[in-house]
Amino acid sequence: MARTEERIFNGGHIRASLFNPDAARLIVTFRQRVADPGTFSEARPVHSFIRHNHAHLHLQSQHNDWYINADTLALADVLRDVTARYRRVSAIGFSMGGYAALRFSKPLRLRQLVAVSPQFTISPRVLPGDARYRDCAGGFDDALGSLDATARRGLQGVILCDPFKRLDVVNAEMIQTVFPNLHICRLGGGGHPASRVLRQGGHFGDLQKLLLSGEVDPARVIALHRTSRRESDHYWAHIAKVAARRQRPELAEFAAERAARLIAVAQAGRNPPDAS
Repeated sequence: MARTEERIFNGGHIRASLFNPDAARLIVTFRQRVADPGTFSEARPVHSFIRHNHAHLHLQSQHNDWYINADTLALADVLRDVTARYRRVSAIGFSMGGYAALRFSKPLRLRQLVAVSPQFTISPRVLPGDARYRDCAGGFDDALGSLDATARRGLQGVILCDPFKRLDVVNAEMIQTVFPNLHICRLGGGGHPASRVLRQGGHFGDLQKLLLSGEVDPARVIALHRTSRRESDHYWAHIAKVAARRQRPELAEFAAERAARLIAVAQAGRNPPDAS
């Protein structure tokens, strides 16, 4: 059955769960970095993928180790066998999940990817200027985690990043040197991961539809972001801070007022007046 989990890999560090396995096309998702690592989550299918007659493969690492552990090579072997049956394989991954999609792009036989604020590496030796994930980097194996050595270089798609998150841009540009067919989409105010404005604007589902279509158009992604930011308090609050920092008081005031109005509207929607 489509919603029944088939555990295709059950390691001590990584699990892989497959849903609707008989479909012709496959979408892959990944658990991103979590606040309370150490356990596996219940794997569930993404119904929008299943409804569009896709198989869905979900990978998760037990710890915030960026999928670099004693299971990495064995998982790659299993993925190589499992994905051979599918006509097309696409993926979406956030932060640590985006890195995992890049790391396993070759055994997954990935053709299309949406990578949201992914890392090139968390190694302090390779990228000493990025100290954000030092809590995860102690056991990181530079050779095992190298994207240069494991890339499917013809992979197409997009890297989404917030241009105001300097280190996310640095990582995106490094990734593009290895995956030249991935286009960088700079989504201002999106945060980390850079999809927050899309979610607030109600257009994250449209991003998924682009992935399901088999071709992710960078111009379309940017257009979705521009439409979404009109109704995103997160975006306008960010613009207010940037404008104040750059000594543009009129813009700062306008953006702050718009953010406040959007927050008020959202709160009113969650707490409608009592009609009794």
